[in-house]
Formats: sequence, C-alpha cells, structure tokens
Amino acid sequence: MNQDTLVELEAVGLDFKTRTILDQVSLQVRRRQILTIIGPNGAGKSSLLKVILGLYPPTRGQCHRTPGLSIGYMPQRLTVDPSLPLSVERFLTLANGGNKAPVEAVLRRVGARSLRQSPVQSLSGGEFQRVLLARALLRQPDLLVLDEPAQGVDLQGQQALYHLLAELRDEQGFAILMVSHDLHFVMARTDQVLCLNQHICCSGTAESVSRHPEYLSLFSHGNAEDIAIYTHNHDHHHDLHGHVVEEHQHD
Repeated sequence: MNQDTLVELEAVGLDFKTRTILDQVSLQVRRRQILTIIGPNGAGKSSLLKVILGLYPPTRGQCHRTPGLSIGYMPQRLTVDPSLPLSVERFLTLANGGNKAPVEAVLRRVGARSLRQSPVQSLSGGEFQRVLLARALLRQPDLLVLDEPAQGVDLQGQQALYHLLAELRDEQGFAILMVSHDLHFVMARTDQVLCLNQHICCSGTAESVSRHPEYLSLFSHGNAEDIAIYTHNHDHHHDLHGHVVEEHQHD
C-alpha cells in the first residue's frame, strides 16, 4: 500500500457456509477520502464493513490496513437495555475507557451538548445517531466507518448529519467509509461511490454511478427519473421519486 492508503482490499471473497456474501471485491480507502458504499438489501454492505474492521476474516483475498490505524465505528443498530439507568455522558465515558474529560467537547461538536445528562433510552432517532457519532469520534480516528448513519433520521436531520460529517472530515482530516441503502440521499461531498451487489457493480462519482446501467437495473428498473441524488445545498428536499416535498421538523 502507498502512504495515502488506509485500507486496501484485494479480490476479497466472503462465504458463510455454502452462501457467497462477497466475491472479488477490490477497493482502497485513502486518507481524507469520503467513500460511500451503496447497494440493495442483501448486497453484503455491512459484511464488507466487518471485513474492513477485522471482525470477519475474508474467505479469499487480502485485507490490508495501515499499521496503527485508528477506526471509529458507528454501527447500524445498537440496542440499550431499557431498564438500565444510563445517561449519555455515562454511555460515552464507558466507551472511552472511563475518561470523562473529552465528552462535553465532542457532544458540543456534534450538536448534542444539551443531551449530556439525558437517558440514552429517551433519545429520538436523530439524537441517538449524533451520540453514536460522538462515541466514534472519541477514538480520534484516522478512519470513520458508518453503517447507514441516517437510518431513523428525518430528511432535514439527514441533511444536517451529512453536512456535519463533511465538516468533520475537513477539520480533523480523517477518511470516511459510509454504507447507505441506496443513492437517493448520498451527500454531495462524497468523493467516490461504490455500488455493491456481492461484487462491485460500478464505481465513480455519485452522479456517474446514478447513470450506470447496473445501478439503474438494481434501483430504478431503468428509469433515471426515479433517482434523486441528495445534496446539502438545496433549500428543499425530494421524496424517493424525486418530487419536491416540504421540509420536516427535527425529531
């Protein structure tokens, strides 16, 4: 790997018993890059992240990580026992080896300072996603890995979250590897998009991938008008069919 590469996959395959999850996946994650992986349900997106995180050893091929790589991970789901008395501050302190000192600063940076003493179980979807982001940032990552970070967040909240991620990348200099269910609301600042369906179907900018025949066959049955690429520069939002809709309030 060259000095700008944090993670490199070479022809990676992953099998669970007799089922192929990933096949011949090759990619690079470079410093300061925002790379988004899209694909339909069952495409292997979360499994690919787990290979990169070292949780799944590849069945075939190689996964290389730069020595000393620090990864901050924001999972797709995290369930907290509703009977457990756990404030946001305590939740983050536990994840940070008991060190409470940086918690307030990181909560302030993600726009969640007011939630510090709130019970984790009382948070809305958007609030909990920001707390999970704060948790990942406490690791001072070289690479931030996000598994569908906008899940459970309304459209306005998605806009704010994607904008925040781009700002954090610019400020702190880490790379971002993000999984999304589809390309309808991919942030404009994404440097590269990979469309995955067990193998890499196509890759490039969000705009070029949205016009690729394999993407169209997976997501829109060949109708490009069904696709609305998300940008954070608009003063309105689109629904899943590209129609303008009214903005929603925060959770």
